[in-house]
Amino acid sequence: MIKEFRLPDLGEGLTESEILSWKVGVGDTVSLNQVIAEVETAKAVVELPSPFAGVIKELHEQPGTIVEVGKPIVSFEVADDAGTSSSAPVTPASSPALSPAGQKPDPEQEPATAKREPNLVGYGAVVESSGRPVRRPRNLAQVVEPAGTKSPVVEPVKTGLAKTESSVAEPAESKSSMVEPVETGPIETGHADTRPRSTPPVRKLARDLGVDLQVVPGTGPQGLITREDVQHFTEEQSANAGSREPVRAAPEAAVSHGERETRTPIKGVRKFTAAAMVQSAFTAPHVTEFLTVDVTPAMELLARLKGSREFTGHKLTPLTLAAKAVLIALRRNPALNARWDEANQEIVTFNYVNLGIAAATPRGLTVPNIKDAHSLSLLQLADALNELTETARAGKTTPADLSGGTISITNIGVFGIDAGTPILNPGEAAILALGAVRNTPWEYQGQVALRQVLTLSLSFDHRLVDGEQGSRFLADVGAILADPGMVLTLV
Repeated sequence: MIKEFRLPDLGEGLTESEILSWKVGVGDTVSLNQVIAEVETAKAVVELPSPFAGVIKELHEQPGTIVEVGKPIVSFEVADDAGTSSSAPVTPASSPALSPAGQKPDPEQEPATAKREPNLVGYGAVVESSGRPVRRPRNLAQVVEPAGTKSPVVEPVKTGLAKTESSVAEPAESKSSMVEPVETGPIETGHADTRPRSTPPVRKLARDLGVDLQVVPGTGPQGLITREDVQHFTEEQSANAGSREPVRAAPEAAVSHGERETRTPIKGVRKFTAAAMVQSAFTAPHVTEFLTVDVTPAMELLARLKGSREFTGHKLTPLTLAAKAVLIALRRNPALNARWDEANQEIVTFNYVNLGIAAATPRGLTVPNIKDAHSLSLLQLADALNELTETARAGKTTPADLSGGTISITNIGVFGIDAGTPILNPGEAAILALGAVRNTPWEYQGQVALRQVLTLSLSFDHRLVDGEQGSRFLADVGAILADPGMVLTLV
């Protein structure tokens, strides 16, 4: 018998993925849970296991195609008693992942006509009565400033620390009175009066047919323009070509000409990262403080550890020591290991640390995190950091590794940069940037000496972290790196 495998919701609440490559071909015999394809979501590259044991009958989609959740991607020929029916319900107990937060979806937040489409992973995306997946509506008030308002200006924090500076990262003023909303899903929001609401596949269909979505009435939820709306509009225009104004052709997509420019589609990890950074920058009031530290003692300790028998074969870097310093400093400054819960009007302080590490990958910036990093020894932390970066560079980071972070570190020093104003990872209260370690003339024991100097840049959310809390945390991290023996006084 023939079984269809539909693209599952990969536990992230996303409604589409791109087929990167097939690991099988038509006629191949596959076993249960054998990897059959690689797909890229907005967060990571994920391997799809086969839900059936049988023979590949048909591949419905080609590599490079963006497919909606719930659409068939491959058909299998299986024995009558083999495999599990794709229509069998998936219970929470058997589901590896229900949502990024590990919680059941709230049915009260779903459209009345929506239903759950069972699939390989979790409950799946919310599906309309028409069979098309949709994302639950979000409260744009958390993302967009009300029209006619202006972001408050936060006064710089005056800490009084030696060699410490403080600045406030303010978003540039827009020419209009409304900030452009962040596109957090496939449904375009934009300006309600000037921009049609549709999904990426519908916009592509409209471009292919030469239809301007501005003149197409939407019959979906909240005026969403559906595929059927575009097709019906095209048929109407063809039937009444003599009596109606011709359809206005949408501008053709710009393409590269010669070697003067190259166009790269904004999708996958880069699209998700861009939307998240815009949301963070215009939602959380950022404050950035800087502290320049003589880290010569920390670098000397690092050299001794690398030569010790216990650390032989383990990779140690300045990032390893900085990460450990952050974990220790959080014990005295728990306010920076927290998040702002807008829906419940609460500040959630975490009693654990999932330490995020910004990693540059060929597909864009990702911030995977080390779970329960607070419980790791220095040796375990070094191994976890090495494994995290290697996995990220190979593009094998899982969605679970990208969610649930509580505080992050970005190492801009590897690019020769001294300092910056990092943007918070959404949902976190703070991010620390490490600058380059440089040999610099520095005051030491009353004289000028050549010392190894590092600048720390700390950005934090001023809604839940005030200047004193941020400054004390930054000072503690600096003190540990300037004199590792200070740990004895902090723990």
